[in-house]
Amino acid sequence: MTKTFIALHATGQSPSVQAKPSLPLGGGLRFIGLFQMKKRLFLNTVVVSLAVAGAGCITFGSNCPHKVDPADYDETIRVACVGDSITFGAGIKDRKNHNYPLVMGKSLGDRFDVRNFGVSGATMLKKGDFSYWERPEFKQAREFNPHVVIIKLGTNDTKPQNWKHSAEYAADYEAMIDHFVALPTKPKIWLCSPAPVYQTRWGINEKGVVEGIIPQVQALAKRKGLPIIDLYAALSGKPEMFPDKIHPNAAGAKVMAETIEAAIISK
Repeated sequence: MTKTFIALHATGQSPSVQAKPSLPLGGGLRFIGLFQMKKRLFLNTVVVSLAVAGAGCITFGSNCPHKVDPADYDETIRVACVGDSITFGAGIKDRKNHNYPLVMGKSLGDRFDVRNFGVSGATMLKKGDFSYWERPEFKQAREFNPHVVIIKLGTNDTKPQNWKHSAEYAADYEAMIDHFVALPTKPKIWLCSPAPVYQTRWGINEKGVVEGIIPQVQALAKRKGLPIIDLYAALSGKPEMFPDKIHPNAAGAKVMAETIEAAIISK
């Protein structure tokens, strides 16, 4: 089921339009069951895509309607972009000038100070093989005392050596949210779904993203009353933007910047 979905999402096709082969009754029933599972997964992605296209984020609480309005601040608005190599900009030829936080910062203008706290290989899991919790960027992000925090961690957590601790992912994520909530600025926080995985590499896999990370992020957002910026939907069907199948290029980073800006800024 997962391999079929990966191929379809890479080409932008819906599983619902695929022909059903003629099978003996038993095999046919099994196939239909798998078909319905794929269809539900596809429909969930479509609903998410429509939410992103229409509002910039999916909200499970009151935060999304209350976007950042520069008029509400009497100082430069500090935005902390917390994440992994995709936030850092790995895979982009001119990373320093085309990572998504920098692109978004240029678009937002002088009223905003957008900082990149991405760390290549970082996990949300405290027991991950390269936990963000232990990186200096986590401390730096908190010391930045941001007004806005964008969290995008989970891609590296899908690696087998990390996902064996999957039962702790949501708790670790919630603990990180609480660390930022406790800051003096009481920042607005947005959670991001991971980008699509167009080919399993370094242990990073699409099944872990779709069936593991995204459902947990959605459940956590609902429990905490926080909005989700669905980068999975924004970057689906765009394999040409992922030269190594994992990291978006400059064009992909631009899509991320535009999607996140639309989600967080009141215009």
